[in-house]
Amino acid sequence: MTQATEAPSLSPRAPRKTRGKKRIFGIISLVLLVLLLGAAGAGWWAYSHLNGNIDSVDLDRAIGDNRPPKVVENAQNVLVLGSDSRAGANGELDHGDVSGARSDTAMLVHIPEGRSRATAVSIPRDTLISRPECKDKDGATVPAANRVMFNSVYSVAGPACVVKTVEQLSGIRVDHFVEVDFAGFKDLVDALGGVTVTLDKPMSGAKGGLKLDAGTHRLNGTDSLKFVRTRYGYGDGSDLGRIGLQQKFMLAMLAEIKKQDALGNPARLYKLADSGTKSLTTDSQLASLTALADFAQSMKGVDPATMETVMLPVAYDKVDPNRVIVAQPQAGQLWDALRADQEIPASAKDSPAKG
Repeated sequence: MTQATEAPSLSPRAPRKTRGKKRIFGIISLVLLVLLLGAAGAGWWAYSHLNGNIDSVDLDRAIGDNRPPKVVENAQNVLVLGSDSRAGANGELDHGDVSGARSDTAMLVHIPEGRSRATAVSIPRDTLISRPECKDKDGATVPAANRVMFNSVYSVAGPACVVKTVEQLSGIRVDHFVEVDFAGFKDLVDALGGVTVTLDKPMSGAKGGLKLDAGTHRLNGTDSLKFVRTRYGYGDGSDLGRIGLQQKFMLAMLAEIKKQDALGNPARLYKLADSGTKSLTTDSQLASLTALADFAQSMKGVDPATMETVMLPVAYDKVDPNRVIVAQPQAGQLWDALRADQEIPASAKDSPAKG
């Protein structure tokens, strides 16, 4: 269950609060719809090709039976990961080719029983957590460990272990898992012809990152990848601040898809679907265009404009102020509400590490 830690007193450098509503689930639903329509419009060959692009993970086989029970049968909990590869061309952004990948973005999306709204809980990558014993992709046992960074779980033991860690952290059964690789995401942006973003303050380009003035910019795929990975060159340089920056970009990408009326252009639609599926990994139950389409159809009542996004309540660690820990009792109240399919109380939205 949730790691029990008291919220320590905070230094004056607390990150500023992430602003606005983030409609990440709306983007996911739209992408799934794009995949469906792209396949339907291009015929069996296209369907087979796009289907073959999707990678999958059998969560039940990888995790086993030691999982939280399903409390509300018709509610859905989807873990969304953005994986951040440091190999090949992406490694150049970090001044070196580094093997492996990390879960740079993690969000648990809860869709209540009526499926008319959704709540997304962002988990900061620098959160210190207890990792359970897991099996890696080769079936080897990875021992349990305490006080490890949340984003390290992916690189050490793979996505199934991330799911298991989130389940242990929250006590919530994860029904589905969707991972988007940022390298494929770069191709998706290029397929769109770029994405327009607006900054209210300059981005300095610290540590080899993107340098932008305040204002509106059109970003290609390479610059978009730098944008979503920027940390030290924008705002207070915190991981919590980067979460807001990534969500800002996703909203801009959704706006671009709508602006181009991609759903009305079969050629553009197929190109987007091909780029999107190449970057997609799901649980085995969602690993086909048909399954993705059925899931998207079941979520059609969710209005992205009414989606609530919160950050997992965290506080600065007393031992290492560069890391955060789960803050109690706020986090426990948050998970309890989602587990019971109830509205999140205001007290559970208070993250001490947010200014």
